Amino acid sequence: MQKSQNKFSSNLLKGILNRLKVKDAGSYKKAGLNWFSIKRLKHLPADREHIYNLKGQAIHFTNGPELLHSLVEIFGDEVYKTSFDTPTPYILDCGANIGLSVLYFSLHYPNAEVDAFEPDPANFARLKSNAPANNKIRLHNEAIWKENTTLSFINDGTQDSKIGESSKRNTIQVKARRLKDLLGRKVDFLKLDIEGAEYEVLKDCREELKNVDQFFLEYHGSFKQVNELTDIFQWMEQSGFVYYIKESANVYPTPFYRSDRIVPYDVQLNIFCFRKK
Repeated sequence: MQKSQNKFSSNLLKGILNRLKVKDAGSYKKAGLNWFSIKRLKHLPADREHIYNLKGQAIHFTNGPELLHSLVEIFGDEVYKTSFDTPTPYILDCGANIGLSVLYFSLHYPNAEVDAFEPDPANFARLKSNAPANNKIRLHNEAIWKENTTLSFINDGTQDSKIGESSKRNTIQVKARRLKDLLGRKVDFLKLDIEGAEYEVLKDCREELKNVDQFFLEYHGSFKQVNELTDIFQWMEQSGFVYYIKESANVYPTPFYRSDRIVPYDVQLNIFCFRKK
């Protein structure tokens, strides 16, 4: 009887996940998600603070769908999973958002030294709440850029916050740190997810990428910027990297037929760069 109930529950969950268009139910389970938590996160109001319990850690957030996406990507698909040749790797997390990547690094590489950068004040406040209390983890309320300066920043408190100005969205001034200055030492893992600023930053620091062992880049661009990808791949090759590319977001399900759809970026790619063995 118990086996029948378990089978029924399993089939019910699979059916519900199919209706929710979940491609890999296993990734949801690895992220500690079930049908109830998925439904809850999809429909929570985005104008207030919420808490999600992840592996005994209270995660503070406001945007349920964004959290759901990040949980599956980081803890389900384990997009940052790797191995190091040292028990004490140094990790640069550029674009830490509310801290799920920092939490993943701390859980899987507990002896890692981490510098995490997040310019959005609201996201940074949640990053401080969500990151483990660990003297090896340093949090910086700064943007990553091609020079040490102060920048205009579109402040949404979401994953779409970015360097720039807008008459329709909240714009603030934030402190920016030059990435090139941080690459003077060996970096075992560099994560760069800075919402469209990656090309200018990489152009400035490309000669220092020789000090980076592994590099995760989330690229955001338009069809008019195709030269950027060409340059970036050339810089990766010149720095001794090989790379693997995955789609970060299914921006155009039918790429040849794009209609009049308006999107922030035409191209969103996850680019995994690592050394030839």
